[in-house]
Amino acid sequence: MVKKSQNKFKHKPQKTRFRPWADELRPTKTQELIGQEELLSKNKFLLRAIKQDKIPSMVLWGPPGSGKTTLAQIIAQQTSSRFISFSAATGGVKEIKKIIAKAQNDQVKEKNTILFIDEIHRFNKSQQDVLLPYVEDGTIILIGATTENPSFEVNAALLSRTKVFVFNRLDLTALVKILKRIKRLKKVDIDDSHLKLIAHLANGDARAAINALQLANNFKEKINKELIKEIFQKQHLLYDKDGEEHYNLISALHKSLRGGDADAALYWLMRMLEGGEEPLYIARRLIRFASEDIGLANNTALLMAVSCYQACHFLGLPECDVILGQCVAYLAKSKKSVRVYQAVKRSRADIKKYGNLPVPLHIRNAPTRLMKDLNYGKDYKYSPDYNYKEKQSYLPKPLKKTKYL
Repeated sequence: MVKKSQNKFKHKPQKTRFRPWADELRPTKTQELIGQEELLSKNKFLLRAIKQDKIPSMVLWGPPGSGKTTLAQIIAQQTSSRFISFSAATGGVKEIKKIIAKAQNDQVKEKNTILFIDEIHRFNKSQQDVLLPYVEDGTIILIGATTENPSFEVNAALLSRTKVFVFNRLDLTALVKILKRIKRLKKVDIDDSHLKLIAHLANGDARAAINALQLANNFKEKINKELIKEIFQKQHLLYDKDGEEHYNLISALHKSLRGGDADAALYWLMRMLEGGEEPLYIARRLIRFASEDIGLANNTALLMAVSCYQACHFLGLPECDVILGQCVAYLAKSKKSVRVYQAVKRSRADIKKYGNLPVPLHIRNAPTRLMKDLNYGKDYKYSPDYNYKEKQSYLPKPLKKTKYL
């Protein structure tokens, strides 16, 4: 049986008149953490590691409000190691080095140190390098939490020494369960149908849902739809223009276009625009798509995409949304051909394979007497004289019979 730690987070919340319920009523046991059952169900590695107090260095990756910090606090309660919480948003290397020095002293006393770094993606790669030798030799057990794809944001050497646990976005059922728990503990007067509305508007974020419920309850009146919608103002859309969701959505748009699904393509387009994406970025991707996936099947597609870019440049948002929508619908419904795209790839592969093959003499330029004496341009057949039916090769000898298109 693992002895419960008396460790507390380094920064204790101050006693104030207002304390967020999301912090006050945070689960303290793994079985109370709702929505991440795949990670914490019976016989799963992470649950066994917590129960046996054998925590490896790890990265907790998932969207906001999915339970990453909550799990870290649960580990703090159930581990016998010294547990230190640290925010990469407010601290730096100097503070980290002090923590490491203390951890080294504790090692002499055979006591482990778990360092929880929230928003670890805010540390740049050189700052993360400071942690590397101490994770390597076991001076600290690192738990990093991030909303960003660790493949992009965490040093590869550091990432290779940790285990990544992926937290799922909380679905409507999980959020309603969480809200019902808060309703019961705080005796909130609210209908379950309104709890579902809060869960829907929270868009997978438990913290946002709980905060909204608390704000609504502060009015000391019957909670209704109008009040809830006023609190949320506008549904939050998860979209990071520099992170993984950016690449996920543009990939979804491109693949929907390729598959000819105009409805799906319009949906992903509007998801990007509503999330704050730059319309000219989308327009540039549509130009690429027009050649890569439509190409010779419909040469007008490229003209449409270029015109779309120019129109977006002239108008900007919000007026250019319908122009992007028109272009997306056109490209989705157009016939497709990847002949040019594949031909480009094959020709590039041959260049890498054969290197700088010489240009055949008969199609070389011969502006000087010396070049003519060297047979530059000799035996070249002028195409119009042969009604464009002349028989001659234009490729280097090793590629003479190659067909790219």
